[in-house]
Amino acid sequence: MSDELYVWQDREIRFDSPLQHLGMRKGEFCIDSIDAIEDTKGNNGERGSLVITNLRMIWRSLKNPKTNLSIGYGCITNISIKTANSRLRGPAQALFVLTKFGQSRFEFVFTNLVKSSPRLFTTVQAVHRAYDTSKLYRDLKLRGAIIKDKQLQILPQEHVYNKINGVWNLSSDQGNLGTFFVTSVRVVWHANLAENFNVSIPYLQMANIRVRESKFGPALVMETSAQSGGYILGFRVDPKEKLQELLQEIQSLYATYSTNPIFGIDFSVEEKPKPLSELKVPQQVEDVEIVDDEEAHDALTAYYAESNKSSDREPIFSSDLGLAVEKPPEGLTLEQLWSVLT
Repeated sequence: MSDELYVWQDREIRFDSPLQHLGMRKGEFCIDSIDAIEDTKGNNGERGSLVITNLRMIWRSLKNPKTNLSIGYGCITNISIKTANSRLRGPAQALFVLTKFGQSRFEFVFTNLVKSSPRLFTTVQAVHRAYDTSKLYRDLKLRGAIIKDKQLQILPQEHVYNKINGVWNLSSDQGNLGTFFVTSVRVVWHANLAENFNVSIPYLQMANIRVRESKFGPALVMETSAQSGGYILGFRVDPKEKLQELLQEIQSLYATYSTNPIFGIDFSVEEKPKPLSELKVPQQVEDVEIVDDEEAHDALTAYYAESNKSSDREPIFSSDLGLAVEKPPEGLTLEQLWSVLT
């Protein structure tokens, strides 16, 4: 199968990317675009714009578009609203975004330079929630609550094209008899005797699909992507002619899906943003001069969580843990810190 369905936009964090990486990929669309947003953590005092898509957040400096961020929703571990010190607005309510990518944890802080405008907070939180609750469109699921009374629980933008009875799952020595569904976004199989024994495979996670010989005879073999576990799943369909028809149907739907992927985030902003000319941006924006450090620094450094910590904070007693601990950073509780780790 082709590499057209490789999607990094929602699963990676990228710093200062080439501008072509900030363009919309197939299936990605802009939900909202907010001007006059400051990257308070990494580029304090620098005005930029924030684009909110169905897969990620993109911040670009208006002064230098090569200074940019791409933050995939799949990397976000926590979103909160706290006070930050902005060079352009002073102390102001800002959006704090905690993330994890690979072995690193990053913190991003965005401040809206337009007073009394909640769009930055409401839109980002709502879109991330929509992303988090639509994982079946994008992730392989084993033994999920996807079947009820032997019927597939159809997703909002999903259409079922075929239902095939008498399909054997070849994951065990004896095989399990079940039912196979082919839809516009995935294929699903469940055992007839145990509905919770099932698998949902989105086209997004299919690495290869073909017919090959097995000890049970010709079988439909699906190989999933490495990020979904690299599973190899086999299914037997009788007669052979029906097996070939099923293979061709799935390959055709995969090709259609590749042309216009459905990622499952259905969201629209009800209130249209005001034109930039009507926005009340602080006048001192143009007067601010950012002085670069003499020593070259990595673009990632400013975003590491607590990267500026130089000494331990004073100890306090934690009644929950029953021992003395270092006082958490301002605005955070021990419960929030544990939630990030888990």
